[in-house]
Amino acid sequence: MQIQTPYYLIDERKLLKNMKKIEYVRKHSGAKSVLALKCFSTWSVFPLMSKYMDGTTSSSLFEAKLGYEKFGKETHAFSVAYSKDDIQALKKISDKVIFNSVSQLNMFYKDVKNIKLGLRVNPGVSYSHFDLADPARKYSRLGEFDVKKVLSALDKISGVMFHYNCENSDFESFSKMLDLIAKKYEKVLQKVDWVSLGGGLYFTKEGYPLDKFCNKLKEFSAKYGVQVYLEPGESAITQTCELVTSVLDIVHNGKDIAIVDASTEAHMLDLLIYKTPAKIAEKLGKNEYIIAGRSCLAGDVFGTYKLAAKLKVGSKIRFVDAAGYTMVKKNWFNGVKMPAIVVKRLNGKTEIVRQFEYKDFEKNLS
Repeated sequence: MQIQTPYYLIDERKLLKNMKKIEYVRKHSGAKSVLALKCFSTWSVFPLMSKYMDGTTSSSLFEAKLGYEKFGKETHAFSVAYSKDDIQALKKISDKVIFNSVSQLNMFYKDVKNIKLGLRVNPGVSYSHFDLADPARKYSRLGEFDVKKVLSALDKISGVMFHYNCENSDFESFSKMLDLIAKKYEKVLQKVDWVSLGGGLYFTKEGYPLDKFCNKLKEFSAKYGVQVYLEPGESAITQTCELVTSVLDIVHNGKDIAIVDASTEAHMLDLLIYKTPAKIAEKLGKNEYIIAGRSCLAGDVFGTYKLAAKLKVGSKIRFVDAAGYTMVKKNWFNGVKMPAIVVKRLNGKTEIVRQFEYKDFEKNLS
């Protein structure tokens, strides 16, 4: 099938590999996994994912509603701050409502007291490569730090959430931090029924010690008598998607610059936010190119690469590992054409599940 670029290509066979690992963790540790929709909300592959995961977790009313309607199973709601309208809508669709602060818990308790409630706790330790994403950064607003405040809320909640990892593929650091948390919040853990350990754990990464991970989770669960939840986002969809682009032009200004029909600003925004280069599928060699986007932003650059083949107008460039925090953040900057969403199904057939046209751009505005 000839598909016009640019497009995101999700491969369900690669997705299934991650799902099997998530299923393995559930079987051998007892920990349930709920998909973090803030990372990935492309619901055309939810029928596959829902066979292996226990539900979804959200960061807003709209995400919670999407999880409830398109994924099913458990619907966990979280927000840094809820409005009254949010709570009225969420109480109709949520299995768990998790509050970011004791003040919000107290504010809305009467509205949602018949639902399982949780509180986000900030343990003051974290694993993150970027201050921007560090939940334990100075003056962080994410969760309650004060153990006494958490203890004071135990009569209103049945569980707690600790979200303290970001891109953590190191089991030993996870293990040490979990021990620190267990010691600091032992009185809390002895009183609750469930504990979410959040996301940011790359336990589906090749070579990750899954059995050690499972044993650690199982021991923690048994010691405190709690149901453990994980909130995988990147771990669920890592290495499953490409952003496929075509070269539109090659210009020279000290170096050869290949301009493709996509944009970091519009289609892979985290590359700009975290100042990281895109990963590419092309074979490496001696031909050096800066690969850049087509928007007017001067810094719209995917990266500098030495390729085996020389590029020309029409050459395909595939950016790999392009599922997480891309489709959920894509935007209409410059009116650049939005990549289609394409899925390669388990049976090998390729399906265009969504294409975007001018009308979508028009309707996005007013």
